[in-house]
Amino acid sequence: MAERVDKRIAELTTQWALPPEAPQQLREILDAVAAEPTSITTVRDPAQGVDVHVADSLAGLAVPELRGARAIADLGAGGGFPGLVLAVALPDARVTLVESVGKKTDFLRRTADAVGLANVHVVTGRAERWPEGIGAHDVVTARALAPLNILAEYAAPLLREGGRLIAWKARRDPSEVRDGLFAADVLGLEPQPTIAAETFPGADERHLYVYLKVRPTPARFPRREGMARKRPLQPSA
Repeated sequence: MAERVDKRIAELTTQWALPPEAPQQLREILDAVAAEPTSITTVRDPAQGVDVHVADSLAGLAVPELRGARAIADLGAGGGFPGLVLAVALPDARVTLVESVGKKTDFLRRTADAVGLANVHVVTGRAERWPEGIGAHDVVTARALAPLNILAEYAAPLLREGGRLIAWKARRDPSEVRDGLFAADVLGLEPQPTIAAETFPGADERHLYVYLKVRPTPARFPRREGMARKRPLQPSA
């Protein structure tokens, strides 16, 4: 089984032109997830994680602007996907992992240190209560965190003009897409072409939703903690 994991990591390293140290670092991340006693993710077996976590995270590199980003914020960083994987793939970028659950941020810090990811910074808290992040990022990423309209509200204040939100999603939901378009217009974002993500054989249908920040986000954002979910931006009924 270990041989299969290493072979798959080697394939991904070639596919995405990753740095020479990436295979060892990615394997160490998968091993750290497997060994972690707290419930940071439901998929812990490296044989599954190499696809479900690593391949899926690397699919974000299909967005050219992600490769050129120098400041990335990963919201709801959880067990480190895509954030830790992107930090491996993009060693010249500063990757901030934003997560509100303390046991998860403890894991993220320990793993980043153990793997030697000096470009990782971990924030324990919510995006709405992170004033230092306002207007400071080229890219904001989010995977399995919230509907598109809520993600747009979390991300828009954190982006520089010209920056991008990249959201990992499964099957396309027309109502979610509609709400995302509405929120984007309110927040100063403009939708970009959706990318069908190539992850691994047998994966559920995956898409990358990309929004470009084209104008300043209104000063009333971010709203106070929890309001994006309690009163989400969406068209009137």
